[in-house]
Amino acid sequence: MKKFRSALKRFFFPPEGSPLWLRILPYAILGVITLVIIISGVYVWDYTNSSVFCGTACHTMPPEYTSYLQSPHARIQCVECHIGRDVISVRVTRKAGDIKHILATIFKTYEYPIRAYDLRPSQFTCERCHFPEKFSDDSLRDIKHFTSDQVNTPVDIFLILKTGGGSKRQGLGRGIHWHIENKVYFLATDPLQQSIPFIRVVEDDGSTTEYVDINANLDPKTIDEKQLVQMDCITCHNRITHLVMQPEDSVDQLLSNNLISPSIPEIRNEAVEVLRQPYATTQEAIKGIANLESYYTQNYPDFLAQNTDLVQQAIKEIQDIYTQSVFPEQKSDWNSHTNNVGHTYFPGCYRCHDGKHINTQGEAIRLECNLCHSIPVVASPNQLVANIEIPRGPEPQTHKNPNWINLHHNAFDVNCSNCHNTADAGGTSNTSFCSNSACHGTVFQFAGFDAPGMRELLQSQLPPTPTPSPTSTPNASTPTASPNTLNYDAVIGPMLTGRCGSCHGASGIKGLNVTTYASLLKGGQDGPVIIPGDPQNSLLVKMQSGAQPHFGQLTPDELTQVIQWITSGTPEK
Repeated sequence: MKKFRSALKRFFFPPEGSPLWLRILPYAILGVITLVIIISGVYVWDYTNSSVFCGTACHTMPPEYTSYLQSPHARIQCVECHIGRDVISVRVTRKAGDIKHILATIFKTYEYPIRAYDLRPSQFTCERCHFPEKFSDDSLRDIKHFTSDQVNTPVDIFLILKTGGGSKRQGLGRGIHWHIENKVYFLATDPLQQSIPFIRVVEDDGSTTEYVDINANLDPKTIDEKQLVQMDCITCHNRITHLVMQPEDSVDQLLSNNLISPSIPEIRNEAVEVLRQPYATTQEAIKGIANLESYYTQNYPDFLAQNTDLVQQAIKEIQDIYTQSVFPEQKSDWNSHTNNVGHTYFPGCYRCHDGKHINTQGEAIRLECNLCHSIPVVASPNQLVANIEIPRGPEPQTHKNPNWINLHHNAFDVNCSNCHNTADAGGTSNTSFCSNSACHGTVFQFAGFDAPGMRELLQSQLPPTPTPSPTSTPNASTPTASPNTLNYDAVIGPMLTGRCGSCHGASGIKGLNVTTYASLLKGGQDGPVIIPGDPQNSLLVKMQSGAQPHFGQLTPDELTQVIQWITSGTPEK
């Protein structure tokens, strides 16, 4: 040991007169060692920040890593969201705080299914790439489904997704991303934020509107302000990187991509059924799914004999769905982690927009099919043209009621046919606006349509019940009249009420009310709309005769009757 120390001393401190290279050598070696350590440290740091390390080495989390690889963020490193961008010193500190995960892995103390409760705020993660003030325009979506019949009938659901965004400063700030550009606070009563009994919206002027779940029996005055959470990207997009699709959606996707052949009889129904079966282990599931071949041997032997490869390919794809979605040992599957986007399998949007979060004026947070997207249009294979309805004109007064979705089936009347085809109203035939199977053929289990306490509230908000029955053709509501009976009470009043009463009734647009004789002759904010004996100068005739169609447009025959009535002096009876 003494010799070693002596040699080491001579190496670093050569005797006087030693060659220059011998004096430089120790420091050169130290520099190389330091450089190797720095470079190695950089590589180690880079590797420990890689998604491969996070998903396969550091954490026991195959479910999260598998879904991550198939997500829109597959090229984003895990640490971008879970650690966040910052100077290296801050990131090192944050990673040091996650030593608890390493200990949990070593001592196998993880609780399954794995959940992340301490994510970085979205303004430091999501918003570094997805700038919230950037306006995201509306987009057309084609959602492909297949029915569970023998021939796996394909069905397309078309809708316009009202993504919105931007800021009010730019005249934007609307649509789904309105929630990010405005201050919205909520109270969640569970760690997964699935039960939200209280919401507060802060207006531009600082005033607030508070909504309380009518079933919650909650006094807002008793709420601890520290428990309120401001809504951000993750409030809805909580599974954007780790989404596990439901069996129905996974099978539909593979059928639409022809990875599972739609020509296989009943394959959609059978695939979903075998995936939904409870299995104790993955191997048991693989074996159970493989039994699909026996099903086709028994029920479709001729088809199987000619299409064995198609059936075996389908079985393989279905097995892949299971192995990529279900991890029994970690208690992880398509139901273990709630997905807050949408409102079909989990509450999602309906945590707040369920129709039963009411403010002090009895107004609900709007629950409407066309609030975040257009009314879905269901198109069958033989339907070559799908027409999506986009509202453009003034909105009827009834539609402005925040509780309209809960009221509309009780307020259904002749006025509806002014804008919509009302054939088979309430049905699921998809032959009209009012027979939409995406609405009436769907059970919205998380909406508050039948919430106790809503019935009495809604009853007081119903509009007066009109006497005419709804029809699918506007002309059917037009009374026939002879010259002797062409008066307001018999003909003109019912006609204008049916055509224009939705907008120009009591408290109508621009103060015009056409539903009574006196109010029609009185006119509105723009003055009289009827000048007895002078149809050419009557504003009503001018509006109905212009090149631009009016919202409640009269037919040529109806307009002729109005002109005759004005010419005859506008008799009331």
